[in-house]
Amino acid sequence: MATKNGNKVEKARIGDVPQIQKLINSFAGQGVMLARPLSELYENIRDFFVVRKGRKIIGCAALHVIWSDLAEIKSVAVDEALHKQGIGQELIKACLDEGRNLGLKTVFCLTYKPEFFAKQGLSEIPKAELPHKIWTECYRCPKFPNCDETAMTVQITEE
Repeated sequence: MATKNGNKVEKARIGDVPQIQKLINSFAGQGVMLARPLSELYENIRDFFVVRKGRKIIGCAALHVIWSDLAEIKSVAVDEALHKQGIGQELIKACLDEGRNLGLKTVFCLTYKPEFFAKQGLSEIPKAELPHKIWTECYRCPKFPNCDETAMTVQITEE
């Protein structure tokens, strides 16, 4: 699927992992995203969508299935020089479309950019409403247990 600028959103490939990690960890270094080790990215490569410009990964996002009715959008990152060009929006759309195709009911995210996710149809909810099983990777976060991210969710299919 093509973005507004003609860039194509596609499933990530194994060879993309080093660039995905570099992009994600550039934002993690700013404290606005959780860093991802190579091993985790390789294990979860099937979760990822990417946008390329030539051979360079300029955006990524993952849809990680948590349970039969729940998935998380995570690791949404777009090259800072290319913000506000619709790339992030198209990555989120790809994640939500895949969630619908899988038959998931709900998709959530934890974010420092609630305005962006609200534009994609997600609504803020209290973190306490999320199931406990979603907190498994939070132990790795330097801000745990004082999470200051915003929880957001969207219903993508009916029960």
